[in-house]
Amino acid sequence: MLAYLFVIIAVAVRFLPHPFAFTPVGAALLFFGARGPRRRLWIPLLLLAASDVILTTLIYRYPFTWDHFVTWAWYAGMLWLGTTLRENSGAFRIMGSALAGSVVFFLVSNFAVWAAWGDLYPMTFAGLITCYEAGLPFFRRAVEGDLLFTAAMFAAPVVLHALSVRLRKSPGNIAAA
Repeated sequence: MLAYLFVIIAVAVRFLPHPFAFTPVGAALLFFGARGPRRRLWIPLLLLAASDVILTTLIYRYPFTWDHFVTWAWYAGMLWLGTTLRENSGAFRIMGSALAGSVVFFLVSNFAVWAAWGDLYPMTFAGLITCYEAGLPFFRRAVEGDLLFTAAMFAAPVVLHALSVRLRKSPGNIAAA
C-alpha cells in the first residue's frame, strides 16, 4: 500500500510548486521496485510518463520530443534497481542505489537534452560539457531530494511497525477479557 501511496505523492508533487529537481520521484520508483508487486511495475511507469506528457504539452507548452523516452527508460531502470533491493535492503545499498540513480539521471538526461535540443548547445564536445555544467545546480538538488526522500520512504515501514508494536504494548491498552 505504501508503494502506491509514494508513487501518487511523487506524481502529485510534480504538479505543485517545488524547487527544480527536488522531488520524490526517484525514491518512489526505488521503493515501488523494492516493495511493490512485481506484476504491477508498469503502474508507476505509466503514471509518471502520463504526468510527463501532461506537464510538457499542457502546462509548460513545450514540444514533446524523443528525449522523454530517455527519462522513461530511467524510470524503468529505477524500478529495476529497486527490485534488486528486495532481498538485500541494508541502508548502504538503499542509499547507494539512490545516489547511483541521481548520477545516472544527470548523465543521461543532460546528454539527451544536448542531443535533442541542438539549438540550445553546440553539437560539439564543448557544447556537451556546457550542457552538463548548466545542469549542475539541478543535480545538487536532485541528489539531496533523492537521498532525503529515499531515507524517509524506506524508513517509513520500520517506523510504522515500531509505533504499532509500541501502541500494542502500551500500559493504557487493556485487552478485552
